[in-house]
Amino acid sequence: MTEKIVMTNSDEATAAIFGAFDANVRIIERAFDVRISNRNTESTDGDAIVVTGEAENADAAARTLEYLKHMSGAGETLGEQSVEYVIALVKDNSEENPESLSRDVICVTNRGKPIKAKTLGQKKYVDTIRKNTVVLGLGPAGTGKTFLAVAMAVEALRNKSVNRIILTRPAVEAGERLGFLPGDLQSKIDPYLRPLYDALFEMLGAENYQRHMERGTIEIAPLAYMRGRTLDDSFIILDEAQNTTPEQMKMFLTRLGYNSKAVVTGDLSQTDLPFGKKSGLSIASKILEGIEGIGIYRFSERDVVRHHLVRKIISAYESYERDAESKKFRAEEKRGR
Repeated sequence: MTEKIVMTNSDEATAAIFGAFDANVRIIERAFDVRISNRNTESTDGDAIVVTGEAENADAAARTLEYLKHMSGAGETLGEQSVEYVIALVKDNSEENPESLSRDVICVTNRGKPIKAKTLGQKKYVDTIRKNTVVLGLGPAGTGKTFLAVAMAVEALRNKSVNRIILTRPAVEAGERLGFLPGDLQSKIDPYLRPLYDALFEMLGAENYQRHMERGTIEIAPLAYMRGRTLDDSFIILDEAQNTTPEQMKMFLTRLGYNSKAVVTGDLSQTDLPFGKKSGLSIASKILEGIEGIGIYRFSERDVVRHHLVRKIISAYESYERDAESKKFRAEEKRGR
């Protein structure tokens, strides 16, 4: 058995790492099959966190604790999500350092809460948006694609980098059935745009949001409303883009005007298009690769920031789909012999 020691500089730092009722260290103990205890030291300020276990496991657990110590020192609140994420990085022997997440504030909400990337994948996505005029963000549910894009848009509006924010989604399920929904047109399309409203409410607060809507500096509309327009001095976000047709995607991308930025987000595993219809996002991600000024960022299930079970559900579905494809290929190969 090996013993590794991680020093903290205060009792408060130790308490933050251990979490409420030692929840954080219990997660680390289960992940690496180690024991973690706290040892007060009279000769120095702070405590010694002692990790006991097999050499390789103890070393990995100690590295996890070191990362968490630095993140906590930078003001991060350590919970199950952040602990699980750091453990995943350590297990993958990733050379990427999660400490950098604490330093980059994307936007501050109306209540003064700083919005930061929660994973290194999210940070790379934000950096991709900063560096490019058009960005395609692809990835599974819960990776923060839309939320972070809205945060970047709000910050650009506050900094006067753009004059307005335009948010749009395709109302795929509407189609012919839109007329059966109660209310006027706005009432009919609101359910499709609700996630965009929610993100803006969190960033701006209800009162500021309403003021921007009345002034026209924020516009939320179905994708069909974009046809024929030229969008200058705007930050434009197309959400749920996996449900666009190739024609709709081309129409949207060609709306881009001067001093504008466009972010397109979507999850290709959750396409609601009619059977046999190709996704405009899928095609765009292939034909736009390598064009200067266009960035394409692909999230993985490791970037999911919802409940930890969401990550496992996504992983299970991906495994199932890979197995199904493999069986289909073997069956076709067998028939061809």
